[in-house]
Amino acid sequence: MASLRRIFTYEEARRLLPTVRERTQQALEALDSIEIPLEESEEEETHRGKLQEAAGEVLAKWARDIQALGIEVKGPWLVDFDSGAGYYCWKWPEESLEFFHGYEEGFAGRVRIQ
Repeated sequence: MASLRRIFTYEEARRLLPTVRERTQQALEALDSIEIPLEESEEEETHRGKLQEAAGEVLAKWARDIQALGIEVKGPWLVDFDSGAGYYCWKWPEESLEFFHGYEEGFAGRVRIQ
């Protein structure tokens, strides 16, 4: 499924943030609830692989859900709202949309929105 590319005003991004936070919280709760019983004859490495696969599925679903909103996923629990001049940037567990960075700077170049 192709992601929907979208340009956001600050207010549009800010209004959408509660949805992003809710979906992120749900994904984190799903990660916490992953339980795959260790089978008696199973190697620890195999079991660890099953857990990593299940966690990867949760993260992939979260990313698809966020991208369907037109928001760019930059990493686990890290998203960017394209403003047309750069990105409004949010990372879990931030309460609000407080940072911006240009297209070239990335997360390390985030500055607080005044």
